[in-house]
Amino acid sequence: MSGLRRLDGKIVIITGGASGIGAEAARLFTDHGAKVVIVDLQEELGQNVAVSIGLDKASFYRCDVTNETEVENAVKFTVEKHGKLDVLYNNAGILEQAGSFLDLDLERFDQTIAVNVRGAAAFIKHAARSMVASGIRGSIVCTTSVAAEIGGPGPHSYTASKHALLGLIRSACGGLGQYGIRVNGVAPYAVATGLTSINEETAKMVEGYCEATGNLKGVALKARHVAEAALFLASDESVYISGQNLAVDGGFSVVKLTM
Repeated sequence: MSGLRRLDGKIVIITGGASGIGAEAARLFTDHGAKVVIVDLQEELGQNVAVSIGLDKASFYRCDVTNETEVENAVKFTVEKHGKLDVLYNNAGILEQAGSFLDLDLERFDQTIAVNVRGAAAFIKHAARSMVASGIRGSIVCTTSVAAEIGGPGPHSYTASKHALLGLIRSACGGLGQYGIRVNGVAPYAVATGLTSINEETAKMVEGYCEATGNLKGVALKARHVAEAALFLASDESVYISGQNLAVDGGFSVVKLTM
């Protein structure tokens, strides 16, 4: 596959693109010929990622995904800059600390749903509107989680939000198929990113825990692996795949569901 540019000429929005999986996706997608708009609240980090990629290929747009006006403006910025929108990678998300359901923080719950579900819905809505208006048979990809398939691996609010996001993906698939727009999810097991780790030491702890508890031995899941799965779903190689939740979990969810 080396040398094959799978997103040549494609214009892509990546939410949560300033760090972690989103930043890896921005680098990978531009390596494959795309021009990317990185959307995030982390302005300095996002600008740095765009500069490191090259401002001819990547740009940054500050956006709060919970604000629909800002979401709409991010899509407008992309179309005004590049003339179209081919791919949306909905990757922005937050994760609360694990704890007892008896101590569930409902304000935090609301915030998690607002970012992980409502924000994704707003971007799907406005990206799809742009695609339909331009006659583009686009691809929309959302980062879900193994926690979208089973309960237990993630904190309660996060797990609820990822289950809801999967339902949103399936509903959007049904509603947008008539326009030739595909909607899919990519569902990783835990990855050592800024969402789960605050420094190099905790990142190693997360990787060690995941290797110990994961099903597939000898491989540590990296952000790059998730970005590569998202690349497949974003590209025309998955032209007749829609409504799916591609697990990047080494078989964890299959094993846990069947054992």
